Amino acid sequence: MSISPRDPATEAIEPFEDEVVRVCRDLIRIDTSNFGGNDSRGEREAAEYCAELMRGAGMEPHIYESSPGRASVVGRVAGWDREAPALILHGHLDVVPADAAEWSVDPFSAELRDGMIWGRGAVDMKGMDAMILTVLAHLHRAGRRPRRDLIIAFFSDEEAGGVYGARWMVDEHPEVFAGATEAISEVGGFSTDLRGQRAYLLQTAEKGLAWLNLTSTGAPGHGSAVHPDNAVTRLSGAIQRIGAHSWPLTYTKTTRSLLEQVAEICGVAFDETDPTPQLEALGSAARFVGSTLRNSTNPTGLTAGYKHNVIPGRAEATLDVRFLPGEEEDVMSTLRELAGEGVDFSHEHRDISLEVPFSGGLVDLMIESIQAEDPGAPVLPFMMSGGTDNKSLSRLGIAGYGFAPLQLPADLDFTGLFHGIDERVPVSALDFGCRVLHRLLETH
Repeated sequence: MSISPRDPATEAIEPFEDEVVRVCRDLIRIDTSNFGGNDSRGEREAAEYCAELMRGAGMEPHIYESSPGRASVVGRVAGWDREAPALILHGHLDVVPADAAEWSVDPFSAELRDGMIWGRGAVDMKGMDAMILTVLAHLHRAGRRPRRDLIIAFFSDEEAGGVYGARWMVDEHPEVFAGATEAISEVGGFSTDLRGQRAYLLQTAEKGLAWLNLTSTGAPGHGSAVHPDNAVTRLSGAIQRIGAHSWPLTYTKTTRSLLEQVAEICGVAFDETDPTPQLEALGSAARFVGSTLRNSTNPTGLTAGYKHNVIPGRAEATLDVRFLPGEEEDVMSTLRELAGEGVDFSHEHRDISLEVPFSGGLVDLMIESIQAEDPGAPVLPFMMSGGTDNKSLSRLGIAGYGFAPLQLPADLDFTGLFHGIDERVPVSALDFGCRVLHRLLETH
């Protein structure tokens, strides 16, 4: 195997289409639905499938189980520059559930229709998993090595916070990530149309999250009595105030840079008091970006009582909180003020926010790799309103980026496909992504 670098930017890269389509469809057909808690299916089968392909690409992968069936698989590819720190390339195996009655196709059939692969996980994120496996197999067959060591990981349980996946791996097996300083995973790198100009969004930040349980207690009693100490009334008032609260516009380095560059591309002034023109220019990507300009605190559930004429002594609610980098303490303080006396908070799940620099060698190469396939296209930073397994890896000091490069049709509502009905990905986009990743991995 060669130990010297080459410049793939000067060479034509062969199409990856047949292989990436096959792998993507195989993965989608493995139902890895994650229902939360420790209720999932298919992750072990998917891990074994990936491990087989990883062995074919020259790796010696190992499968780790945090609980029976909750499987993640990790392997390593040796780079030619032994002084360079390792790069983690990771995906997740699980998907959110899909109700077949709502879909136009069987969500686990991986049907090929209209130049697209349809099925749960096509964009989140078995398409990217397939791109990773396809490119690594190609590099191995060609006798090529990346510059840096590559740590390849496919985690379980990302869709439920990574408790049985990346978070567990970081806690129990941090040694497998030794020597790594940066990571690449899902969501970023996709294209969007800016009033006729195709641009790519590279993910450099994620909102933090807190899934909260709110509880109010009071004196139980008869429903016909005057009863001021009512847990239901107290909690419903708290939830109404929280749900109606308007969080102010708040720009991080990432969101300010994105909107300023969008304004420049579109030839308009950026008014930080009203980002509407920039959001409108972003098309369907505005769904992601608009959610990152404010903190959010959405009530998601209420539970109380068991009979019409009995005032219960306890009422409970659930709250989905998404906070911007540096804002968690202020958000929690505001929530307690809005809830008022007699309402207690507890965390069901919590994870940090992230923001990493839109600069440095890896970022430069991601931009160059996209522009080698789409000359002149701008690449812009953006923040995710959700989260990825980069949160867990960050606890090891690893800077994580979202970079699953896809060149998409301008009229495809891509962001609406995440966790959506009739999830699908264009075959041409997967081929494009493989070409970009090939350039990136062999060079970096």
